[in-house]
Amino acid sequence: MPEPEPAPPPAPSRLHRRILIYTDGAARGNPGPAGLGAILRDVETGEILAELATYLGVRTNNVAEWRAVEAALDEALRLGASHVDLRMDSELVARQIAGIYRVKHPDLKPIHARVMTQLASLGGYTVGHVPRELNKEADRLSNVAID
Repeated sequence: MPEPEPAPPPAPSRLHRRILIYTDGAARGNPGPAGLGAILRDVETGEILAELATYLGVRTNNVAEWRAVEAALDEALRLGASHVDLRMDSELVARQIAGIYRVKHPDLKPIHARVMTQLASLGGYTVGHVPRELNKEADRLSNVAID
């Protein structure tokens, strides 16, 4: 009697895809008309996978920064990301994601919770603060959203 063929390995639940994400949120006035911007790139190829520019209505700058991260992670997960590298010019948000600073404002706590849930669903992530001059494309997109 022939040996049964071995079962195929289980299909991965998510493609092995690492995405580099630059995000920015902007508000003209605080609060004021606000927008989010993000650019997502495939780490291996450098290909731009998505550009986001979304008007948020009247919001604070911090809400816009957090909403940019949330929207970019939504898109990265939709694109099958297994790992993301988040980069932003908001040192505050980067440190809050990293757990160095606590999120105290009641308006930000639900967004923070959603972002942390998104990040926990990934195989891994990094988060880092970059100087504003290295975040020009995300900044441009956040301003396009407001205009």
